[in-house]
Amino acid sequence: MTDDAIHDTETRLRLRIYFGDGAMLGPGKADLLERIRDTGSIAAAGRTMSMSYKRAWSLVEEMNKAFREPLVDSTRGGAKGGGAHLTEAGETVLSNYRKLEEITAEAGAARIGLIRSMLRDIPEGK
Repeated sequence: MTDDAIHDTETRLRLRIYFGDGAMLGPGKADLLERIRDTGSIAAAGRTMSMSYKRAWSLVEEMNKAFREPLVDSTRGGAKGGGAHLTEAGETVLSNYRKLEEITAEAGAARIGLIRSMLRDIPEGK
């Protein structure tokens, strides 16, 4: 089984890290960080994920409170408009999370393939 097979539409590996005290980092928060980085906006990042601004802001607040340094820095809107960007800590957390996903997928590819090979054949669309 190749790495691509782990990330295809049929088989995927999702990684969640629970730190205790309710702090957690998983694929949704990582995707949100990535999209904030790419769009420069919490609202725009949320929209690309079909997420309300309130939900996106809530997740950013959770992450900012969980880590020693905030992961996202934002400025309020106004005449010049607001915006958001990842802090250095945010870039570091995102980069390390993505690398951990990659390492986990590579290390587990053979076992995931074995488990997948044991599944029943399911007709298309079911």
